[in-house]
Amino acid sequence: MTHGTTHKLLDAYPKDLGSIDTHKLAECIAACFDCAQACTACADACLSEDMVAELTKCIRTDLDCADICTTTGNILSRHTGYDANVTRAILQACATACKACGDECEQHAGMHDHCRICAEACRRCEQACNELLTSLG
Repeated sequence: MTHGTTHKLLDAYPKDLGSIDTHKLAECIAACFDCAQACTACADACLSEDMVAELTKCIRTDLDCADICTTTGNILSRHTGYDANVTRAILQACATACKACGDECEQHAGMHDHCRICAEACRRCEQACNELLTSLG
């Protein structure tokens, strides 16, 4: 789902989404899926490095973050039967996973461009989750 599609789908939703900031919601959904892709690609690139044994924590953190980001993006895309407590919990989990992955990838960013790119995606997603969390009150 592209960024533009996310906005269009939120605008086309047949029910009122209430007080949720749809711009921040769309930004967060897009950031989650972008981060999931970056983390998956980074983990795969790490597996191709000569020093793969030294990147096991990075690979694990990438894969955990990718799974959490995908799940968060999917949950945020569903509005029927919306549960604010579940949304807050998944956003907090996603921000935590993105911070951990970003921190880990930054340790390797000087040597591996894929880790630098992944860390940047993690930081954007962490910020988007925190901004949406703040807007939920």
